[in-house]
Amino acid sequence: MSNSLVVQTREIEPVEDLLAHADPAAPLAWLRRGDGFVAAGSGVAAVIRVPAGVGPSRAAIASEAWRALCADADIDDTVNLPGSGLVAFGTLTFDEDSAVDSILIVPSIIVGKRHGRSWITRISADAPLAESEYGPHWAGTVGPGAQTPEGYQASVEAALDRIAAGELSKVVLARDLAGTIPAGSDLRRLVRALSTGYPDTWTFAVDGLIGASPETLVTAQHGSVTARVLAGTIGRGADPDADTVASASLASSTKDLDEHQYAVQSLLVSLRPHVRAMAASEQPFLLKLPNLFHLATDVEGELADGESALDLVGALHPTAAVAGTPTEAAIAAIRELEPFDRGRYAGPVGWVDAEGNGEWAIALRCAQFDADASADAPIAVTAYAGAGIVAGSDPETELLETRVKFRPLVDALA
Repeated sequence: MSNSLVVQTREIEPVEDLLAHADPAAPLAWLRRGDGFVAAGSGVAAVIRVPAGVGPSRAAIASEAWRALCADADIDDTVNLPGSGLVAFGTLTFDEDSAVDSILIVPSIIVGKRHGRSWITRISADAPLAESEYGPHWAGTVGPGAQTPEGYQASVEAALDRIAAGELSKVVLARDLAGTIPAGSDLRRLVRALSTGYPDTWTFAVDGLIGASPETLVTAQHGSVTARVLAGTIGRGADPDADTVASASLASSTKDLDEHQYAVQSLLVSLRPHVRAMAASEQPFLLKLPNLFHLATDVEGELADGESALDLVGALHPTAAVAGTPTEAAIAAIRELEPFDRGRYAGPVGWVDAEGNGEWAIALRCAQFDADASADAPIAVTAYAGAGIVAGSDPETELLETRVKFRPLVDALA
């Protein structure tokens, strides 16, 4: 008997609240500006799990396994939109040596919405679509984790010594906050708070990793490829005049412009072998978020034959925006200067479908929730934020930048 997946996608009446269909304890969701999709309920049709030590590229291994799964599936999709049909949600580790698994999850039932159309995909399942009421409001607290504020500044100093010695040009150093939330918390409330408060970000929930990332790693739709580079950051001002000063300061900052250029060049070099044509703006633009400004550059290209969004993820990660330059030297410095395993923080998070379409972000402004917690025990949570260190960086300023980046998640938890 064949174990191949049987997939059926049909258009349905418009869905107003996708999250109402998600599992309260372990939501699986991908949202932006009201569109996206969620796993309805907790059923899982297939899992591709890639542990450490299986090869040089977890993304390549996951991509090969995904291609085989899709080739063997029986897909009946009358919607034919990116994200309909057979879809996997994925989250990959930042570091190939991480002890945490990378994973692709294929839910049994997916509810999607894009450009005013809604659909349901059933994968080897025939259960009815159901909603569940949101659980009561809850609040969580986080405090210093393995990397204290003082320890972080010391790590920045050590990184500056390495940069001065010519070992590397840039390294992104992160710190963590650790805490708990009440047992039985409805995690959809956190996802909804992030999605509502930061509608222009990619809001995601995959295998206990929940966040709202402003940074697109890569998007592939019908052969077109787009990517967005974010590097160079400053906090928003308290009033319009201060906002103007802050944005002008960032736009003219040699340190931030240099950091941004490292990240753009890193992406172009990695993407070029996988596309037929490619274009990027000459100068970065200012991306305005509720709590900060970023320098941003958009890149566009045409996908080479046979490549998928997941293939591009493997080619592009890790970017200079979350690792540094040169990449190998930066990752070596991160392993030595950060007193924790990043896990999936700053790794790729997103989705891929059987046609190779996909949307992948870098897992920023996020926290990892203990997916294995018992139902009656507080749920452990670890949040992460980082800053790019280049020549001229100031340890105290970089620490303040991480505080600004923690704010979306800390506010939502509270």
